[in-house]
Amino acid sequence: MADAKQQQQQQQQTAAAATGVWKTVKPFVNGGASGMLATCVIQPIDMVKVKIQLGEGSAAQVTKNMLANEGIGSFYKGLSAGLLRQATYTTARLGSFRVLTNKAIEKNDGKPLPLVQKAFIGLTAGAIGACVGSPADLALIRMQADSTLPIAQRRNYKNAFHALYRIIADEGVLALWKGAGPTVVRAMALNMGMLASYDQSVELFRDKLGAGEVSTVLGASAVSGFFASACSLPFDYVKTQIQKMQPDASGKYPYTGSLDCAMKTFKSGGPFKFYTGFPVYCVRIAPHVMMTWIFLNQIQKFEKQIGI
Repeated sequence: MADAKQQQQQQQQTAAAATGVWKTVKPFVNGGASGMLATCVIQPIDMVKVKIQLGEGSAAQVTKNMLANEGIGSFYKGLSAGLLRQATYTTARLGSFRVLTNKAIEKNDGKPLPLVQKAFIGLTAGAIGACVGSPADLALIRMQADSTLPIAQRRNYKNAFHALYRIIADEGVLALWKGAGPTVVRAMALNMGMLASYDQSVELFRDKLGAGEVSTVLGASAVSGFFASACSLPFDYVKTQIQKMQPDASGKYPYTGSLDCAMKTFKSGGPFKFYTGFPVYCVRIAPHVMMTWIFLNQIQKFEKQIGI
């Protein structure tokens, strides 16, 4: 009888421990899964955006050339790196944002946080996510930009893991964080705009305007998508230029760093040069944001239905 009670207590303790672990990792798992699902849909638009930033023409010209020269499969080049990026970057940023927000709300006696505090948490979550996801982001940019290089300079990565292996073998482990500075800054700007404005917009649509769940998610996602795009594109442009640069015949790189790239870009094209491809970038960011939140809501609904 005593053995049966002890066994029952051990089972209860094990179940409680498992529940506690799941409660801790749940925001991270849900965030990563929703980001990966959204990426599968957005990848073609992301490919077009990168090629526009690399100076291959307008969205229509890039799309036409990609279909004519490389076929429809070219729109999904780098998908493995994109998924790996979401599995690292988005898992870390959305998970940490929700954990930090919940703790801040507890300290605020359950009251909604002010926008400034949400923005600060967004900045922090973006920095955490970028540090974790920078290697996958580097692999993604290089795979997407590879077809724009002369044949002799192409790296011909087979997939994301092959890209990471080659980067480590050819350039060293620290090369995985090449361009990490602008990546972190860009992620901080993007997540400040995306996460803070989303939570603020949800409160506006749901609590003040009385919108339904679908309208609230769609409206708040559109608002956060715009602010994420406007805040992050200049940093994204510099980051892309740094990560895809190649040395010339003498071994010299065109830019010595992010600041040098920003200054040369400003001198050659003015401030609007940083917003090259903004319509496509906004079209890519906003739907990705919207689908990420929609997928996240659906995942959370499913978890409630099955009781986890």
